[in-house]
Amino acid sequence: MHPLDIDQLRTLVAIAESGSFTRAAETVHKTQSAVSMQMKRLEERIGREIFAKSGRGVRLTDDGERLLDYARRIVRLQTECLATFDEGDLAGRVRLGLPDDYVDRYLPEILGRFARTHPRAEVTVICEPTDMLAERIADGDIDLAIVTEAKGSTKEKGRRTIETIRTEALLWVTSSRHAVHTEQPVPLALGRPACNWRRVAIEALERGGRQSRILFVSWNSTAVGAAVLAGLAVSVLPESALRPGMRVLGPQEGFAALPACRIGLMRHRSDEPNPLADILAGQIRQCLDNLGLAAE
Repeated sequence: MHPLDIDQLRTLVAIAESGSFTRAAETVHKTQSAVSMQMKRLEERIGREIFAKSGRGVRLTDDGERLLDYARRIVRLQTECLATFDEGDLAGRVRLGLPDDYVDRYLPEILGRFARTHPRAEVTVICEPTDMLAERIADGDIDLAIVTEAKGSTKEKGRRTIETIRTEALLWVTSSRHAVHTEQPVPLALGRPACNWRRVAIEALERGGRQSRILFVSWNSTAVGAAVLAGLAVSVLPESALRPGMRVLGPQEGFAALPACRIGLMRHRSDEPNPLADILAGQIRQCLDNLGLAAE
């Protein structure tokens, strides 16, 4: 068995991500004919057709989709392996802050990837609301922060530079086993008064003529989620924070669509270089990026 050519696998990934042989050729710095030859040899190697005609273009076959899954994992593993030896000797500490809404969803992948590529580095994680993280960034208490905002919020923006790296739907949620959303006024479980999502939710209900009362207040998403799952209140959460047992509410239940939630990255501005923070920031972008998919 001859091993697979990782350069060919890298080109396959580029074709799948760019959507064409021409754009993939630019990505891998080859001519289009060289890319076509690579794919022909890869098909010969696995003994299956990877591409099929689709109108004027081509699409991946079922076998091509299966191979693409392996190709992505192999290319990613090689990249991480090389990064370990290229930059793995970096030692030191990097401080990361994020709201607890994203701990379960994103932190395992972020920390796992960083630990594999930089085993000698120490990561300090602080979980606090966005406003508190922004202050820590300004004071230099942390190096990086994953923060959240809701488009349409009346809160003044622009105090700090935020690089948007992901967008998600902000959703009304209730318990799938209860009907608390039918109560008048609607009982709510939300964050503290400074929370953007709290303001957006209340403003949306007021515009729709719905009365509400805030029953539970916490900056901890687990506590808010517990109130929702117990059937005690309605809340708002980004799509990635939905948990089993929650039901999404919409206009048919009297809950208007909410503005999109933006997830961004903040950096502490310093004259001192911080290569560990640079590397971790890059890996966070890779883990959370969905902007390219949204553009398609």
